[in-house]
Amino acid sequence: MTILPVDFKGRTVAGPVLSVVLPMRNESRGLDRLFARLVPVLQGIGLPFEIVAIDDGSTDDTLARLKALREQVPGLKVVSLSRNFGKEIGVTAGLARTSGRAVILMDSDLQHPPEGIPQLLKPWQEEGVAIVYARRVGLDRGGFTRKILTKWFYRLFDMMSEVKIDRETGDFMLIDRKVVDAFLAMPERNRFNRGLLAWAGFKTRTVPVDMEARESGASQFGILKLMRLAMNAITSFGTLPLRIWTYIGGVVSLMALAYGAYIFVRTLIFGADVPGYPSLIVGLMLSAGVQLIGLGIIGEYIGHVFSEVKRRPLYLVQETAGFEDSPADDAPPVAAAPPSVPGPGPGR
Repeated sequence: MTILPVDFKGRTVAGPVLSVVLPMRNESRGLDRLFARLVPVLQGIGLPFEIVAIDDGSTDDTLARLKALREQVPGLKVVSLSRNFGKEIGVTAGLARTSGRAVILMDSDLQHPPEGIPQLLKPWQEEGVAIVYARRVGLDRGGFTRKILTKWFYRLFDMMSEVKIDRETGDFMLIDRKVVDAFLAMPERNRFNRGLLAWAGFKTRTVPVDMEARESGASQFGILKLMRLAMNAITSFGTLPLRIWTYIGGVVSLMALAYGAYIFVRTLIFGADVPGYPSLIVGLMLSAGVQLIGLGIIGEYIGHVFSEVKRRPLYLVQETAGFEDSPADDAPPVAAAPPSVPGPGPGR
């Protein structure tokens, strides 16, 4: 099929209409299967496309395999980060390098089936929907503990955050160019991408897509990483945790005053008695625990402020391939261009 250089409204375009962003780390074994399914789908759509693969500090030969596959995979472009910055930052790095009018964001392990891309495109093409989420159908959400933690995370996020996110959607989505530009203009270092997209407030739609099991490798998100992401998400989108500890401090103080008044009255009536050491120790431990938890919550917010005021780049690019500013494939290492350092804006 010949891919014509026009978009779905018949307008001539100078570059790709559709960009696909693939964040990955240590996905070498699954790359052949990924592109064997993805490329035919994109070619069948009939729009000019590009594929932007982000190597987020892989320790296997993912980067080498991606560079070798550029000869076989049309429109494949590669961005290698200097180390593992995490998926949220990797996605941001990929979006900053796209040039399509619409961007498909999907995982590289084939849990997000490429065959679902046409379903995501339809609301964007026909109705101009800015963000189209894939509603996860048939997805195995892991063990019992993970399911419970995920359920409680969404409850806490909805209760404490100023934005709402659909718990049945994930990172498989279509994003319009104007949303990408708005997303890249947000300079936060502590990023929860779905929260940022929800905060932007553009028109959204969800479509059901059958998810699949991971074909190879292991998930990069363990329980500890998920809990860290959850804490980062909750503290990045609201100050209710701080207010809660204000209320808790007030309640504990009132209880202490009431108990002090009780002791005073009891002493006046019955005289002084032997102090109750066990109850004293329990009270001190409870008070200390409440204070330490409150200090921990405050510390999370101070940590966010500290990371923001340092103004370090979100990520550092070690190497690129397939872009206009990329070095030639046969250039010697000493002639390679210096790593590009993205700023807080949407430069690409």
